[in-house]
Amino acid sequence: MRAKLTYVVTAAVLVFYFVLAGSRGVLLIRHGTLLTVTFGVAVLILPVIGVWFLWKNTQFVRRANALAAELDAEGGLPVDELVRTPSGRIDRDSADAVFARRREETEDSPDDWRCWFRLAVAYQDARDTPRARKAMQRAIALHMDRPVRA
Repeated sequence: MRAKLTYVVTAAVLVFYFVLAGSRGVLLIRHGTLLTVTFGVAVLILPVIGVWFLWKNTQFVRRANALAAELDAEGGLPVDELVRTPSGRIDRDSADAVFARRREETEDSPDDWRCWFRLAVAYQDARDTPRARKAMQRAIALHMDRPVRA
């Protein structure tokens, strides 16, 4: 729940910034000189890129959460079997061992979104966020392409 609240607050702050930057861009364009119009257009591009980025990330999070909910309903969420240090951090060797099992599982069933989801969790536990994101994107793509059962 805390992560969702943090995401919402951060998104709200970003939207506020986008509106503020966009209004400054419009003011520069209204000034009417070649230089201010050029700067105004440049300033307007940043909020457009930011809104696109925020939208894509929000879609990713919603889809990943939907997969987690579906996997939870099936009883297939990965069990937290990781060894932790006294401070609560995940032990690297433990994360690597779980990752190796998840990777083998995914290699055995490369078209199963559930395996890719669990692999993404293992990547995240191993502190490899870029690969975790790619594995989750693969899980989402496989889930979206699957035929609908009647």
